[in-house]
Amino acid sequence: MTVPSNVSKKRLIFVLIVVTIVVLALIVRLGYIQIATGEELKKGALEQWTKGIEIKSKRGTIYDRNGKKLAISVSSYTVWASPADITDPINTAKQVAEVLQMDESLVYEKITKKTNVEKIKQWISKEEAKELRNLKLSGIEIVDDNKRFYPYEDFASHVIGFTDIDNYGLYGIEKTYDKYLSGSPGRWVKTEDARGRQMPYDGERVYDAEDGLNVVLTIDETIQHFAEKAAMESLITTKAKNISIIVMEPNTGDILAMTTLPQYNPNSPREPLNEEEKKIWENLSDDELKKKWYDMWRNFAINDAYEPGSTFKTIVAAAAIEENVANTKTNFYCNGFVRDIPGGVLKCARWYNPHGAQTLKEGMENSCNVVFVDLGRKLGKDKLYKYIKAFGFGEKTGIELTGEQGGIIPINTDIIKEINLATMSYGHGIAVTPIQLINAVSAIANGGNLMKPRLVSELIDDEGNVIIENKPEIKRQVISKTTSDTMLEMMESVVSKGTGTNAYVPGYRVAGKTGTAQKIIDGKYAPGKYIGSFVAVAPASDPRIAILVIVDEPEGIYYGGSVAAPVAGKIIEETLSYLEVKPEFTEEEKEQFEYTVNVPDVRNMKIEEAGKILSDLGFKYTTESFNIIENSMVIDQFPLPGTEVTKGSIIDLYLDEDYKKESKIIMPNLKGKSREDVIKTLDGLGLKYDFIGEGTVMNQDPLPGTEIDINYNIKVEFSDAKE
Repeated sequence: MTVPSNVSKKRLIFVLIVVTIVVLALIVRLGYIQIATGEELKKGALEQWTKGIEIKSKRGTIYDRNGKKLAISVSSYTVWASPADITDPINTAKQVAEVLQMDESLVYEKITKKTNVEKIKQWISKEEAKELRNLKLSGIEIVDDNKRFYPYEDFASHVIGFTDIDNYGLYGIEKTYDKYLSGSPGRWVKTEDARGRQMPYDGERVYDAEDGLNVVLTIDETIQHFAEKAAMESLITTKAKNISIIVMEPNTGDILAMTTLPQYNPNSPREPLNEEEKKIWENLSDDELKKKWYDMWRNFAINDAYEPGSTFKTIVAAAAIEENVANTKTNFYCNGFVRDIPGGVLKCARWYNPHGAQTLKEGMENSCNVVFVDLGRKLGKDKLYKYIKAFGFGEKTGIELTGEQGGIIPINTDIIKEINLATMSYGHGIAVTPIQLINAVSAIANGGNLMKPRLVSELIDDEGNVIIENKPEIKRQVISKTTSDTMLEMMESVVSKGTGTNAYVPGYRVAGKTGTAQKIIDGKYAPGKYIGSFVAVAPASDPRIAILVIVDEPEGIYYGGSVAAPVAGKIIEETLSYLEVKPEFTEEEKEQFEYTVNVPDVRNMKIEEAGKILSDLGFKYTTESFNIIENSMVIDQFPLPGTEVTKGSIIDLYLDEDYKKESKIIMPNLKGKSREDVIKTLDGLGLKYDFIGEGTVMNQDPLPGTEIDINYNIKVEFSDAKE
């Protein structure tokens, strides 16, 4: 045997070392891949193997304070395509386009994209989804989805707001509480091969979505209807630019109603309600359209500041009384002008026929500028500024809506000259938002506590459990209970004797204050453009509601006492009657008005017949309907038959046309009604039903506000139903 030479040995050793180094390097590399980057690579591999389709969570419902559904999510469907699984794209595109009524070339473009999944169409009907499923097209999938729906359409639209196509809140409460309403989406995950085809073995997972919480508003749907109806009547009568109304509960800060007209329909938030405007908008550029949208969505009640005029005299008077600068009997004299202030001559609205000698109470009744200039000078700029800030002016109230403004007040007392002090004393040279003013007047009414305005009372789950509670919040006490009582007495005399007599309501003590101010546009007073307003509290003896009515740029007469006070009076009368606040007639009123009468039953009558019966008995009535036809039937009414109400009260009639929509029905609210009342309502709609038990309605299926097929069988459970 030949002995290897030294050269051969060296070569073998060299090869061994090289091989050992390579093997060690591979071991280290393999260890790095397996240990250090294993999880990341595993994740990447899973992403390559799987495709996922998002499962939308069901957005929470928005309720009014009594449980009426103002915004709901209705079942819908979305069509998705998996291009790799489609074997015949031409035929598939043709069939899908026919069912969904889409352009065939567009569908073909979508299903041939080089992507894992592609959305074909969102929010198709149940019938379309069924037809598409029956075709059993390879690579076409229908996923359950939810669509936001507002059953009352433009009702309270500036408060509720709206969502985008993906159900994310864009405006109003929908925006503010989006993170609670949205919930958490789920996912439908499938495994696929390198060519994007679904693998046949088990690799499919469904991760359920978590539904959003439900929001309970402080808004009362009935009071909101009162406000919107009165606002619409005023808008038509005065031909104003817009009308803004807020109704607040003084003791809690709860907003019972808030409306700004014109409104919009959140089901189609980028289209005006007016048909003529729709035609005009068709020719606008994108930038012009965006401006129109933002103007339409703008909520005057919180987004705009205006000079309050004489309504601000309530704040000045409250400050003066609290500081013991004056009382209701303090004497003043009006000769029509204030001439001794450097910087200008100020005049009373009745400069041509001066008020002469008058007390502070009479000055409030007459809304005399001279009296309040003198009162402001007695108070002084430091004390007046202190109360302006204390009542919340110059800062946001914290209401749960986006875009709130803080108003405009002097940054400090150093810049307040004598002329500024004088004009601020009667509500000029200062800008406030409507929500600030109604909140300040509510503080005057409730004993002196400035509240944080509240639009949402609680967030609840689908079982009704309270998850988050939003309790009433006192920000600070501004004036004493004694001053509050004195102010209510003075403001009541404004309605009984002074400039606010158009807000007088028989049987109820109304306290209020009128206001008229010239508008400022581009930094200057605009000639011929005014804002008329009226702020009120009722009943003055035990305040249940505070109300602010603002009429922006009315044509013709523009004084607050003429254009705003009657609107407030009407809403006060309807609201207090609805809240079952018993009227207290004076002896004089007792001779003029009868006490109470029983409401007749006009259900299942034609609207013409029902209206005649109510009118003959001295009632007023409203339908709140835009769909009245000759044969419209009354299917429900409020108050219910037999209810004892004040003669002349308003009866709300609900017509079958409001609940019918082609072959669909909007389910009415049956809770609390008797068996006989339920039968009349459901028979009036032509619905089938099953009853469980006797007594009054405790539960119903489906829930109020749900859109159902006319052939759906209604289930109604009464209070004494046996298990």
